[in-house]
Amino acid sequence: MMRISKLIALFLVSWALLLQSSHAQRSTYNFNPGWKVKVGDPVQAATAKFNDSDWQKVTLPYAWNEDEVFKVDIHDLTTGVAWYRKSFVLPKGAEQQKVFLEFEGVRQGAEFYVNGQHIGRHENGAMAVGFDLTAVLKPAPAENVIAVRTDNDWDYREKSTNTKYQWSDRNFNVNYGGIPKNVYLHITDKLYQTLPLYSNLGTTGVYVYAQNINIAEKSAEITAEAQVRNEYPVSKSFQYVVSIKDMEGKEIKSFEGWETTLSPGQTATVKASERVEKLHFWSWGYGYLYDVYTTLMVDGVPVDQVKTTTGFRKTAFKEGMVYLNDRVLQMKGYAQRTSNEWPGVGMSVPAWISDYSNSLMVKGNANLVRWMHITPWKQDVESSDRVGLIQAMPAGDAEGDVQGVRWEQRKNLMRDAIIYNRNNPSILFYECGNDNISESHMSEMKQIRDRYDPYGGRAIGSREMLDSKVAEYGGEMLYINKSADQPMWATEYSRDEGLRKYWDEYTPPYHKDGDGPPYKGKDASSYNHNQDSHAIEDIVRWYDYYRERPGTGKRVSSGGVNIVFSDTQTHYRGAENYRRSGEVDPMRIPKDGYYAHQVMWDGWVDPEKPRTHIIGHWNYEKEVVKDIYVVSNAQEVALFVNDKSLGKGKQTHRFLFTFPDVAWEAGSIRAVSYDENGDKISEDEIITSGKPHALKLSLMQHPEGMRADGHDLALVQVEVVDEEGRRCPTALDMINFSLEGPAEWRGGIAQGPDNYVFSENLPVEGGVNRVFVRSTDKAGKISLKAVAKGLKPDTIDWTSRPFEVENGLAKTLPGEDLPSYLDRGPTPSGPSYRLSRVPVAVRTAKAQVNSDEVKKSYDDNELSSWENDGALSTGWIEYELEREAEISEITMKLSNWRNRSYPISVSIDGREVYSGNTEKSLGYVTLEFPPTKGKKVLIKLIGANIDGDAFGIVEITGKIEPSGEEKKTKGSLDIVEIEFYEKAE
Repeated sequence: MMRISKLIALFLVSWALLLQSSHAQRSTYNFNPGWKVKVGDPVQAATAKFNDSDWQKVTLPYAWNEDEVFKVDIHDLTTGVAWYRKSFVLPKGAEQQKVFLEFEGVRQGAEFYVNGQHIGRHENGAMAVGFDLTAVLKPAPAENVIAVRTDNDWDYREKSTNTKYQWSDRNFNVNYGGIPKNVYLHITDKLYQTLPLYSNLGTTGVYVYAQNINIAEKSAEITAEAQVRNEYPVSKSFQYVVSIKDMEGKEIKSFEGWETTLSPGQTATVKASERVEKLHFWSWGYGYLYDVYTTLMVDGVPVDQVKTTTGFRKTAFKEGMVYLNDRVLQMKGYAQRTSNEWPGVGMSVPAWISDYSNSLMVKGNANLVRWMHITPWKQDVESSDRVGLIQAMPAGDAEGDVQGVRWEQRKNLMRDAIIYNRNNPSILFYECGNDNISESHMSEMKQIRDRYDPYGGRAIGSREMLDSKVAEYGGEMLYINKSADQPMWATEYSRDEGLRKYWDEYTPPYHKDGDGPPYKGKDASSYNHNQDSHAIEDIVRWYDYYRERPGTGKRVSSGGVNIVFSDTQTHYRGAENYRRSGEVDPMRIPKDGYYAHQVMWDGWVDPEKPRTHIIGHWNYEKEVVKDIYVVSNAQEVALFVNDKSLGKGKQTHRFLFTFPDVAWEAGSIRAVSYDENGDKISEDEIITSGKPHALKLSLMQHPEGMRADGHDLALVQVEVVDEEGRRCPTALDMINFSLEGPAEWRGGIAQGPDNYVFSENLPVEGGVNRVFVRSTDKAGKISLKAVAKGLKPDTIDWTSRPFEVENGLAKTLPGEDLPSYLDRGPTPSGPSYRLSRVPVAVRTAKAQVNSDEVKKSYDDNELSSWENDGALSTGWIEYELEREAEISEITMKLSNWRNRSYPISVSIDGREVYSGNTEKSLGYVTLEFPPTKGKKVLIKLIGANIDGDAFGIVEITGKIEPSGEEKKTKGSLDIVEIEFYEKAE
């Protein structure tokens, strides 16, 4: 009987699922089309009958000050009041249903009106907000009018508290005003699953998560929870049904929860769980996603269905390392401004452009993007899911901890962001601050995580937090941290800047490396690099983290993120009015640093795929002799010019190979890389291009073609090429564009007046540039022609597709049906690193002074240290190891590490093995010497400290970044952490 009952239940579930598509009563509409905007504050603009006939017609997302993107300094962006209005008609039958409006975000504060009635306010400028419109809407065929008054004043204050938002910051949070994100209209039954919009609605929606994950067996227990509300005047009983479909649309599992009855007005959370087999786990570069359908069945009929697109993966944060699907992953990626902006359009790009940009990070072998200061908008969150890019998700802040109302604002934003984004598998880290916060504040944030996302497998932490007992990860800015406990990764490093236009000093326009104005009176040469030196700096800076990677000891670094991925309209230190720290330019054209990272980062920890890249080009003038740099993850690199060998390069910083004084000659330059056995494993070649001959246009657009929705973009690349079609890397020709058809010119960027923003005439740089063309709401043929003096012109044609909008509503949703990036494949099996050295623990230590604090020098806490009293005679400490070992390396973090060199001697059991000055560093220094057996190690100061800043890091205030406590004494020995190693067998 039990078996028959189960068969009947399964039949009923299957039958119910067949009915879903035709009977489910939830509809979600794209609410972006058909808006009008007016900059200013006209009287009566909130009323339904207000005459807006002369307002600008736009399709959202749309920032009303988008024309200033990259044209002006971030501080000079126009602010003030702007109104948005839209008319729409509800679908027939909606008068008996619930109607909700979802804004992914407005900037900064906004007042919302429907048919002249005020429905609410939203002010944090970062997160989504929802409104219940049911009571204020007119049924079809009557027209409804929504009006939104936005105010993006930098100094906007929360109305109820008269308090500014900490994250409305003039340096970091680019002020694209109005409604720069997507808007949706949801129509549901009166018995419905709520939306994940806590702000205003106070609801939490659906939560899908995996537990008891078995990677080897490809199985997990999947749970789907839903907050359900009954707004009928009578009690309602329903069955909760879950269906999981894979990326091919095939159902892989269906199951159901208990029957539930809700009283009128009651809200409750229901859930169902089942073990699921043959799963594809989401991974780095493998954006495998499932559609989870949760359905409310009343008397066998579906009345409400929600589709949640999510992925399943296993995480762990332990032993100083990050584990994804049981494999250690060192974090390698970028600290990117949340605005993620582009010239001419700001952040308000179509979803396929978000995928293009974010997938470039993955293709460059980045695995992590740390969005900075502000919660990322939903489009970038979902894009990262698709492309397999891990995210660190902040709430909102500027710098430093806060108290009172501003802390409550931060907590509320974190709560809203977690609820809104907890089903997105790419989020692995919740960030509570761009600087350290108190332990009590960290506990409050962790409680929010535990309440709303207890099973998401995400670590919560903050920058700094090096000795926190609450935070689950930490890491400083710029410096190298290590841990044997919670993972430490650098939240940003390598601030250097440089234009893509500047190859080197031998290439037009012959920019001398470092030339440019000072920054607030300080030397700014590090912020005016050529590509050669910028790429080399990238290699040098990453080596600091690679050297302390998993496999190098018990205390390790979990990597870090380079600031930034793409040049950004935020604070800067170089000659231009925007930041050029990106490894790609604002139009996402790669610089050489992008390829350097691609080589160094091609592996979960250790390099796994051989790669080689020659930095620069091979189109010089006669008699040029210059150093050639090659980045490779091989052991040796040989260089050939026209097949003539120039021998092996000098290897430094593991990945950099230098070939000095190479004489240019037309033809080929080729770098060949070899493994430790002398076998060729990869190569790179550059061939001299001929004289500039023609222009070449290339089109990038939505996979299904450009949509005539008034918002979609085409990205068009222009190149100067020779007769063979090869790009001419030294070309700087001015290009004149002409556009025909139903499209709007949005242009690109180049060095020059107003950065050539919106100009139809702009130059290529390094032989290439890109421009944007935006669709209108009319479909048709679009033609773009490019002309340059002395070059063969080129024309490219394409056709925009009709986009259906009825009564202000569209059924095609932003980002819908975009493909996932799966090229890296599932998480590989086997270890991701090779053990390179073995740590030998300290049993005890002694010193002449402060002997009760000697343990602080090896306690796995980088905020504690042992120091002597400043006298040269007391500058020693002796360590007794846990066992006799053949020590060959000592790694130390010394106080004031960036400014101070320590003359020291190292002896093992009385035999001196090292004598010299320690390097100034951004964290740790490693002393290497022949393997020496012993058990007692004496570290002794043998001379006066040598002081002087070795890095010259300038803060945005113009102040020099401090690097530890300055001391006047010259006999100081101050050890933060010390580690002893023997070679691995």
